[in-house]
Amino acid sequence: MIELIEKYFPQLSEQQREQYTALGSLYPEWNAKINVISRKDIDNLYEHHILHSLGIAQVIQFTPGTTLVDVGTGGGFPGIPLAIMFPECKFHLIDRIGKKVRVANEIATSIGLNNVTFRHAGIEEEKQKFDFAISRAVMPLPDLVKLVRKNISSKQHNAMANGLLCLKGGNLEAEMAPLRKRLLDFDLKDFFKEEYFETKKVIYVQI
Repeated sequence: MIELIEKYFPQLSEQQREQYTALGSLYPEWNAKINVISRKDIDNLYEHHILHSLGIAQVIQFTPGTTLVDVGTGGGFPGIPLAIMFPECKFHLIDRIGKKVRVANEIATSIGLNNVTFRHAGIEEEKQKFDFAISRAVMPLPDLVKLVRKNISSKQHNAMANGLLCLKGGNLEAEMAPLRKRLLDFDLKDFFKEEYFETKKVIYVQI
């Protein structure tokens, strides 16, 4: 199903192509041992997880040297697909469930992904500063903004000001309302034609 990724990102290098392809066997293999993706959803790995993670790459092209923290990464989403897409950026993947961090770490090592680091912890414990926090439906937006504020650096070098980029779905009006003045939302159906993306968004909050 690498074709699905190439359909929207035709400029992939040979190494990126190989890394995305490898995820197709590594995730089902690991998922059979440690459940990081719902068993019934593993067949939709490329559409629901890898391509969904890359929705963020449709909204912003990170400049080389950008640092990102993936809050509640689970099995490595959106961090691993984005780390493949942006090899010149540094990603720190954090989750409070140790076995999920282990799976993400093993998969990253298997594909030779050397721009990622991992931590078994809650974001509350993380002291480092990053340009962006990224996340996939971990908690309500206002709560997430409060938690990551301390981790966002004031040095700017991207087209968007530093902040939070979050993948979300469903009705988000109530969550977005308190943050409206510094929030932008992007419909993924404008970028990806598959039905799954009909109600999915990338939410950007400037911090």
